[in-house]
Amino acid sequence: MKKFEYFGVTADIGFKAYGNDLNEAFENAGLAIFNIISDTNDVEPTKEISFEVTSEDNVSMLYDYLEELLFYHEVEFMLFSEFNVEILDNFSLKATIKGEEINWEKHTRKSEIKAITFHKMEVSQSNPVKLQAIVDL
Repeated sequence: MKKFEYFGVTADIGFKAYGNDLNEAFENAGLAIFNIISDTNDVEPTKEISFEVTSEDNVSMLYDYLEELLFYHEVEFMLFSEFNVEILDNFSLKATIKGEEINWEKHTRKSEIKAITFHKMEVSQSNPVKLQAIVDL
């Protein structure tokens, strides 16, 4: 099973992330957005950040999770390559993400993500679980 794939959207990029369960799909969504920014294979998981998100539904939880990832990327000036997500009750999750500070001499610079959008965002808990989102470049 593939972890994620991209689809074209004018001036944006969309992705679908997959998993055997909701936790794994959210982890692969994190991997998908950081592979838009850089090549996660070159990012060493030397620093760890943990956070929690509580939302009103699964789609909002996906949006809030992706927003937190982008926040830590911008504020901590980091790239992430490992994602551990635990979905809790009542549309909340705990996440631990690992990565390192950005070094554009080491890391491949791809596209800058300006924002996460709600446009066409989906959470499908079929088998496999599928998440879909579009980011503004």
